[in-house]
Amino acid sequence: MIAAERLPAALARRIALGAQGFADPRPSGPVGTRQLRGLAERLAVLQIDSVNVLSRSHYLPAFSRLGPYPRAALDALSGQRHALFEYWAHEASFLPVRLHPHLRWRMAAAQQEAWGSMTRVHRERPEYVASLLARVRDGGPLRASELQEERPNRPGRMWNWHAGKAALEYLFFTGQLTAARRTPGFERVYDLPERVLPADVLAAPTPDRPDAVRELVRTAARALGVATETDLRDYFRLTPGDARTAIAELADAGELLPVEVVGWGRPAWLHPEARRPRWIRARALVSPFDSLVWERPRIERIFGFRYRLEIYTPAVKRVHGYYVLPFLLGDRLVARVDLKADRKAGVLRVQAAHLEEGADRAEVVVELAEELRLMAGWMELSDVAVAERGDLWPDLSRALGGSP
Repeated sequence: MIAAERLPAALARRIALGAQGFADPRPSGPVGTRQLRGLAERLAVLQIDSVNVLSRSHYLPAFSRLGPYPRAALDALSGQRHALFEYWAHEASFLPVRLHPHLRWRMAAAQQEAWGSMTRVHRERPEYVASLLARVRDGGPLRASELQEERPNRPGRMWNWHAGKAALEYLFFTGQLTAARRTPGFERVYDLPERVLPADVLAAPTPDRPDAVRELVRTAARALGVATETDLRDYFRLTPGDARTAIAELADAGELLPVEVVGWGRPAWLHPEARRPRWIRARALVSPFDSLVWERPRIERIFGFRYRLEIYTPAVKRVHGYYVLPFLLGDRLVARVDLKADRKAGVLRVQAAHLEEGADRAEVVVELAEELRLMAGWMELSDVAVAERGDLWPDLSRALGGSP
């Protein structure tokens, strides 16, 4: 193996941002399918989340990198254009269809590894699961809400599935069904893969598990630029054994280069085609579920930014807020804002705004105010309102035309 190159921490940070699409300026003209397809290929994973206090999470990465764009164009990529498909990757995610063959091993393994109510319904009511698959095959796309099933008498709704939903999710997890689209209410519509995915994708040979995992690690390395073993493994939620074997094989083939990043304290790997930007001039609000920040230890290592999702923290114990987005300026995360789209009032609400230590307050306020206005316009909200919470709110409120 070749000797590890020593990378300054600042260069590693710029490499990571460049790989994630933040080294390029936003398009000056309208953003359409071509740019969105390119971004989806670059990132490989657009994580899906049901929280809609600001926006569905998969819409936000494209806005962060490309600026305002028609959300219907992204919907089309996962709908009638069949460029993206939905499956479990990092979490529930939209992925380029080229990766479908490389996730079939996971679909096959899911028959033994499905969890919770999916396992239960398959074990206890296999004939019911088979009947739903036959119903979709004969009758077309199906939503769980169309089934006459009672929800279990347990608190909560997110994972409190009735038997029909659990059966459909089992069929989805094992690859027997896929998602044809999402409804306006974000409900998954299930259909047969052969009626949704391109014929050439379905006809592509199924790689064996080691080959498929190698491609997933290769894809993760390209999306991350520079990464530790844990970073590469986490992107597609691979097992340690699978990931280590794939990394070693890719390193032997020269497809991953060993590096030592100053301050990281652990071995890392560089994608040989990764750009080495001399500077990053980004300005972006970053979703909590964006691939730039979803692995919290990596973000702390790269940016010195301690970030915790407080959605499930009781309100009185939250430090920064409910749905907090880091604010990227240049190559630093310089602030964080708790955002809410008040669609009824037509207002983007900044429920808290905090400045990071060492950031230039005056510069951050000007740039953050402009980015918030841009986001509000993209979301068809007419105003931005700043609540009196966080150390940044008085200056931000003034910059947005309000009073401190």
